Amino acid sequence: MKLIHRKMYMQRLIALQNTPDIKIITGLRRSGKSELMKEYIKHLQAKEDCNTIYIDFMDLDFENLKDYKELYKYIEGKWTADKNNYLFIDEVQLCKNFELAVNSLHAKQKYDIYITGSNAFLLSSDLSTFFTGRYIEIHVFPFSFQEFCEYHDGLTDKEILFDKYVLEGGLAGAYSYRTVFDKYSYIRDVYNTIMHRDLTDKYNISDVMVLDMLSEFMLDNVGNLASVNKIANTLSSNKFSTTHVTIGKYIKYLCNAFLFYKCARYDVRGKKYLETSSKYYLADSGIRYSVLGTRNIDYGRLYENIIYLELLRQGYEIYVGKLYEKEIDFIAKRGSALLYIQVSDNISDKITLNRELAPLLSIRDAYPKIIIARTKHETYTQDGIKIYNIADWLLQNKLRQEDY
Repeated sequence: MKLIHRKMYMQRLIALQNTPDIKIITGLRRSGKSELMKEYIKHLQAKEDCNTIYIDFMDLDFENLKDYKELYKYIEGKWTADKNNYLFIDEVQLCKNFELAVNSLHAKQKYDIYITGSNAFLLSSDLSTFFTGRYIEIHVFPFSFQEFCEYHDGLTDKEILFDKYVLEGGLAGAYSYRTVFDKYSYIRDVYNTIMHRDLTDKYNISDVMVLDMLSEFMLDNVGNLASVNKIANTLSSNKFSTTHVTIGKYIKYLCNAFLFYKCARYDVRGKKYLETSSKYYLADSGIRYSVLGTRNIDYGRLYENIIYLELLRQGYEIYVGKLYEKEIDFIAKRGSALLYIQVSDNISDKITLNRELAPLLSIRDAYPKIIIARTKHETYTQDGIKIYNIADWLLQNKLRQEDY
């Protein structure tokens, strides 16, 4: 499989080099965590005469280290004086009680420690329990559109590439296959592994059918406001007996596995967060197509999903905005910067354009407001609001400075 340089994550790791934290690389299954670790090891070895200790628990060569005491002894035996010692452990959860070894090694302050693990076993909610020392999480997403274009560098038409990206998504393992059937089979296998091995095993879920139907409901309703009660009632009306307690618990599991991300609502006028309903966005658009096919496709909501993920990659807090009866797709916050965003499929029709403009024009503060749509035109301004073509906006390394 072709590999590309994942600049943003590499820069993050380089910035954290030799800090006292345990660096934990998390993210959706098959999002490239292991390859990122290997790329970083090559970077270190090229830059300095260092000692790198690498353990991959998917490799049978390290089978005997799946006892935490043996793991500890092996690593201590590999330590080298008078050099920087870097420790890398891939799929660390396959070693029972691994945290005992990692915490003990971290306490010695002799190693710069980096680990990855299955998304279901190294959850953000579990990290503070596992690690008594300082740790920092580096969250890896599937390929962005910019990375997708870099991978498919034989194609130059960004609009054709964007159409492919919407359908195929960012799970790069699928790109090795020639047919759409095989690409989606790969993605569907990733999805099924998360659902039926990671989540079912970790949480001892007995009612797998409800979990499956809940996930399919969320796949089909990406970008729609939903409450736990409403989802429970909808599934129950379709003869899948469940309760809002079970649904709330299962949604949390799906988000813990980085399959979905929750986006809460914010009342712009009242300046308060609303808990009654939220939106849920999918980790990768290719998963939606691999599981549901082309039924009930709403490209506007899929584009919204892609923009949401890109904002997450750029380190933004994101909320769905409410202003009176109007909805603002995203309020993106980073530090003191604030940006209001509307996302749409086609705004060539004046009625549609005015509908997208109306919520932004109703906001009375001076923060920037933009629309991102499938215009296939250069950026232009309407009523003081910038309108971007979605492919162009996604290909920027970061949000334009003038948006702030």
